[in-house]
Amino acid sequence: MTTPAALATHEVRTRLHELIIIDVRTPGEYAGGHLPGALNIPLDQIRRALPDIQHAADRCDVLIVCASGARSENACRIFAEHGVTAATLSGGTGAWAADGHELYHPQGTSRAPWGMERQVRLTAGVIVLLGLLLGLVVHPALQLVSAGIAGGLVFSALTNTCGMAAMLAKLPHNRPRAADLANTLAALRNC
Repeated sequence: MTTPAALATHEVRTRLHELIIIDVRTPGEYAGGHLPGALNIPLDQIRRALPDIQHAADRCDVLIVCASGARSENACRIFAEHGVTAATLSGGTGAWAADGHELYHPQGTSRAPWGMERQVRLTAGVIVLLGLLLGLVVHPALQLVSAGIAGGLVFSALTNTCGMAAMLAKLPHNRPRAADLANTLAALRNC
């Protein structure tokens, strides 16, 4: 399978008005700042949105955006399986902001939510510390919990996937409200 085209931030900046931008991060991450005009369809909702995305892709070029690029590539693989061509933003919203481009922050966003990578680091760290502590206090075999998390992190790096992120994405603060996704899909149909 071919790697999706990755556009640099300056290329995207000049084409913002021509692209359908789909942000595949969680709703919390999206609310913390996104590219102007981006529509939020979390990665775990992509298959549900495929008919509308296919319809929109027939009329305009599609750009997939996430925090760093990994989730965007996963979304592009799903699209490719269904005959939809899409590009990614090289380096994601992190690169966009680092290059001095503004992220749109919706009104009413009181505080920036934690990004998925930060949530994963916190969760993994807490589980590792808990495993070590329980191994010292309760039974040494409980240190295997920490070893399991370490193995999961290595697997995650080697496969460019993250099972912990997939699980955390299902938490209520990371899920779109049904009305939000319905409105996003309607906007996508009207692009």
